[in-house]
Order: sequence, then C-alpha cells, then structure tokens
Amino acid sequence: MRFDVITLFPEVFTSVTEHGISSRALQRGLWTIHTWNPRDVTSDLHRTIDDRPFGGGPGMVMMADPLARCVDLIRKSGNTGPVVAFAPGGKVLDDALVKSWSTDANASFIFVCGRYEGIDERFLQTYVDVTISLGDFVLSGAELPAAVCIDALVRQLPGALKELSVEDESFRTGPLDAPHYTRPEVWRDMSVPEVLLSGHHANIEHWTREATLKATFQKRPDLIKITRSRGRLSPADEAFLKSLENAS
Repeated sequence: MRFDVITLFPEVFTSVTEHGISSRALQRGLWTIHTWNPRDVTSDLHRTIDDRPFGGGPGMVMMADPLARCVDLIRKSGNTGPVVAFAPGGKVLDDALVKSWSTDANASFIFVCGRYEGIDERFLQTYVDVTISLGDFVLSGAELPAAVCIDALVRQLPGALKELSVEDESFRTGPLDAPHYTRPEVWRDMSVPEVLLSGHHANIEHWTREATLKATFQKRPDLIKITRSRGRLSPADEAFLKSLENAS
C-alpha cells in the first residue's frame, strides 16, 4: 500500500513510521510513505503557501497552486489513487470505510493535510476525491487525522497483524470488546474476575460474551442494533440483553 502525503509538518508521521505495528509493517515492505512539502514547489523568494482570505476574516488560507503542483508531481510519480482531504464536514472514518479501502493491498492514496483556516475551495473542487472526518471537532491541522487513517489501513494489511487479532476487534464483529485483565491478580484491592482464573474455557467464553454485550449495552447501544441487524445475536444473547434492559 502506498501513501503520498502533502504536508508542512512531515515529522508528525514518525508516529506511524517509527513506532508500533505500522513501523514493523513498513520495515517488512507492506506499505510505503513519501511526504511532499508544498513549500518545495513554490517559486517566490518567501516560498509562500498561504494568503489572507478574500472577503476578510481571521487566519490564513492555503493556496491552491502549491497543493495542485504537489498532486501533479505525485501523479507523475505513479500514484493513481484517490486524493483525500480532511475536514469536520467530511465522511466519518469508520470501520466499514477502512475495510473497503484496505481490500487491495496494492492500493495507493494521496493525503492532503490542510492547516490554518483551511484550503482554497477551488483546489478542493478540482483535485479532491473524498473528504474524511474523525468527528465533530476541530484540530490544528490534518496531519493527525492522516496518520490515524494510515494506521487504521496498515493494520488491515495481510501480515501486519495476526489475522485472528484483526477479525476479533471491536466494530469488525459488532459489539465492543470485553474488559481485559493481566497480572497481578489483585491490584489495589481489585481482583480479576474469578472465572478468568478458572481455566474452564466454556465458562470463560460465556463470561466474555456477556461482558461484551454488557459493555456495548452501556457504552454504545447503537452497536447492539447493528449486531442484531446482522443476525449475530443468539437467543441467549437476547435473553441476557433483556435482563439488562429490565435492570436499567
């Protein structure tokens, strides 16, 4: 998988190139990344990439031409993938979108990381194929959302993770994950649930399923509806959920 990222702050992406699962996948050649600084394609003395907005208002706006030149160079280098920008009004990044984008391990993407008050609308209309949002909040720039997107996609690549780990994650199976515990068995007078220490696999599986449903019911009830619509709730699951509803 290939990523070309247009950014004024390439150092932000060391979070995915030098750490964790994505770093190991990079070392194994499962993906590549190249950053492009729009200042490098400017022709004026000050390497200008932004200017004051027409009509007034606070802040500066990133100019269309340096960004367009970067995309043109990236296209010439062989990246034919979609151009992705990031803004609160974009399509929310979720597991379904990540899964659809990660089906092709040879896919390529061009990420445009805006800064300041935003990007000239003419560039967005001319070059950008899709705009992505992480949620209803504002960040100082799009580097962090782009890094999040890269991490989410890379971990889906064959060989990046054990397949069981990927398929068993929250959102892929429907409900949230069950609570996790590790050593010591007692920490600050709080004990690990006894069933997890029993070695009785059937009982552990039963506890884990109910803990999963309870966590989802309490924190993300919308995922219960999705899981139900997919036909992934057994009669025992439904009975347990009913008992939670009656107790609430």
